[in-house]
Amino acid sequence: MTERADKPEMMEEYTDYTLDMFSRSVGRDHAEIRQFAKWRKLVEGADSYTFEVSHLAAQRPKVAIRRESGEEFDLISFASYNYLGYSYHPEVLAAAKEALDLYGLGATGSPLLNGTFQIHKLLEERIVDFFGQEDYGVSLFSSGYGANVGVISAFIHKGDHVVLDRSSHASLIDGAILSQGKISLFRHNDVEFLEKVLKRLDHKNSRILVCCEGVYSTDGDYGHLKAIGEVSKKYGATVLVDEAHSLLVAGENGRGVCEEQGVLDEVDMIIATFSKSFGGVGGCLYAKKDITNYINYYARSRMFSCALDPAVTGGLVKALELAAGEDGRRKRKRIIDNANYLRSKLEGKVDIGSSTSWIVPVIYGDERLTLPLSDYLQRQGIDISLMMFPAVPKNRSRIRAFVTSEHSLEQLEKGAEVLLKAADKFNFLLE
Repeated sequence: MTERADKPEMMEEYTDYTLDMFSRSVGRDHAEIRQFAKWRKLVEGADSYTFEVSHLAAQRPKVAIRRESGEEFDLISFASYNYLGYSYHPEVLAAAKEALDLYGLGATGSPLLNGTFQIHKLLEERIVDFFGQEDYGVSLFSSGYGANVGVISAFIHKGDHVVLDRSSHASLIDGAILSQGKISLFRHNDVEFLEKVLKRLDHKNSRILVCCEGVYSTDGDYGHLKAIGEVSKKYGATVLVDEAHSLLVAGENGRGVCEEQGVLDEVDMIIATFSKSFGGVGGCLYAKKDITNYINYYARSRMFSCALDPAVTGGLVKALELAAGEDGRRKRKRIIDNANYLRSKLEGKVDIGSSTSWIVPVIYGDERLTLPLSDYLQRQGIDISLMMFPAVPKNRSRIRAFVTSEHSLEQLEKGAEVLLKAADKFNFLLE
């Protein structure tokens, strides 16, 4: 832990700004870029810039970081969504190294042209086997973001409709915008509101895609997939579920919230992200083969991007194998126990919203607290993710603790202790 004297006059200057102030500008003079540069210098001058820090080794529960200022910290990490610890698992690393030796560093081509390797085909097959459904296929993407953007923009055309939960990830929203379809929003997990939206749409003459998530990354709550699916089918809509934060973790066999809520056979498309519980990078669509074959050709983020790194792909194959077996079962139990334990230490003392998953938010409200709070938390010994407007609603800024199966009880205790200490210092303890 490192202490340093605060610089209150400088802190007051940089906390007067919020990130949304720099996202727009009218005219040709690029005022927002100059203003952002000035703000960055203020934050750096106050020794409070906590973003883009260099991590000096793998994303384990204990990490070492180096800030731009050169300061180094040894921290307990709650900032990584390496939920099952597979990014540094020795068998996963060995499989990645084997693929690296065989296939080289990169795919060096689009997956539709020269960029598909046998290891990619193997991953597709293993994902289909993992879900255990007939006539399904997989479209691989080099990022989870690219998967959502590519799938939605390929599936929806001008004049069609995309209906999104208000808490949807940016990639779902951006895919809807790129599709040129008509966009509608429904209140988070509000199925009655969703039905009112669907009733207004021309569901007889246009395609409708309803998008929701297994676990929402800002609140840590589950999507109401069964009810959303039922009302969507009533109006002939296709249902897409983004399982980015839940695949391999939720469900008895790790098949996500769709498995846990018994809707695997009712959902039309599942998006997986390989940067969370798989411990790698990339993403995919899992759907009927006719759909994945079409997406392979018409998803622009796939067609015009290099295919997945073959070495990472080799590691992903092994991570999936481990998660599907006894190792995965043990880790799924442990991550649930760990998340429940951390929540029990915070519940009633700070606002943790509606979290029921391994993402535990602590809502502190005022976005102007974000940088000094982040700086304080690092100096007190934890690495953690903070979100502010416009990523979350105004005055609903939050700390997000990502709990993993690899955290010890002592680390969870320390995390809760620091969070409560911060809540007291920055005045967001519950009365």
